[in-house]
Amino acid sequence: MPDLITDPAALLAHFEPKPPRIGLDTEFIRERTYWPRLALVQISLERDGEVRVLLVDPLAPGICQALAGLLADTAILKVMHSPSEDLIAFRHACDAIPAPLFDTQLGAALVGIGQGMGYQKLVEQVTGIVLPKGETRSDWLKRPLSAAQLEYAADDVRHLFELHDVLDARLGELDRRDWLAEDARRTVSNAIDDAQDPWPHLAMRSAQFLDVDAQRRLLRILRWRDRQARASDRPKSWIIDNELATALARNPPIDLAGLQRELDAHPKAPRKLAGPLWEALQTPMEDEDAMPDAGVAERRDRNRLRQLQSAVAERSAELGLPDGVLASRRWLEVLLDHGIWPDALSGWRRDQLEPCLTPLLVEPG
Repeated sequence: MPDLITDPAALLAHFEPKPPRIGLDTEFIRERTYWPRLALVQISLERDGEVRVLLVDPLAPGICQALAGLLADTAILKVMHSPSEDLIAFRHACDAIPAPLFDTQLGAALVGIGQGMGYQKLVEQVTGIVLPKGETRSDWLKRPLSAAQLEYAADDVRHLFELHDVLDARLGELDRRDWLAEDARRTVSNAIDDAQDPWPHLAMRSAQFLDVDAQRRLLRILRWRDRQARASDRPKSWIIDNELATALARNPPIDLAGLQRELDAHPKAPRKLAGPLWEALQTPMEDEDAMPDAGVAERRDRNRLRQLQSAVAERSAELGLPDGVLASRRWLEVLLDHGIWPDALSGWRRDQLEPCLTPLLVEPG
């Protein structure tokens, strides 16, 4: 049975002596907030040749402070599966991010097992153990947690060491441990920075059909929305949804009263935020002239994009990597549309891709 930990001293006692690695996972809730609310922390430890699971209650007084020191201890390797959102939850609740990191989902991709593989499926493929799926929609903030919830949560870390051992050995055989470490550092860095997306309009298909002035207005609205969502800890769509943001950018009101009428006509509009929204709409941003044109996507040379994709697929096959690991379509679109290598294609990926992609990026004469 897993141990339920609600006392900081009891948690720290389990780390004497200090383990070289731990398995780590979380349960969090993000339905009504911008930031994920940490509801449970699962930790696996190796003691006397056996795996012991701790279920740590971050709602208990002092627990998050005790967790912070353990998460930040770089002498302890943290084995996690697809941890990006977990890291944000830790940063917000504990003001600390686990490092160094071994991501078993990424490790599985880099050794050719599969791209984006879920934990349960990976456990089954590597160990043959079939895990139940019964508590995926539980209310993890409710107390007390049920026995079924606790057992389900414990399973999420119980097999991480087996995955780590198999994947790390295979990475060593392929000489790809540095690849995983580089990507893991980027994951941690992104969680530390957690910067606002500078060009959120590029992710909206509707922006492709707006002229440049309308795109600038949309960018102002979306940046304002993100600031509001972070400050109020509410989902972005609760501030203003994409459809209304696009409509206001396409046909801007002539004054504050006009904006208020537009908001009053939409049931989910931020009526009480008309003033700040109007100010955001009317205030040019210092970097507007550097804004990438979303309309480039409509004018994209589809043939050249297919050539890039084919080159990536060929190189991926040579390396034995699943589709999407070396470069996603989205990354290639950024490279083709704006002529810049995105951060996601830096390091080992660029080393692998630059020789075959650079000739294809030259504009035909």
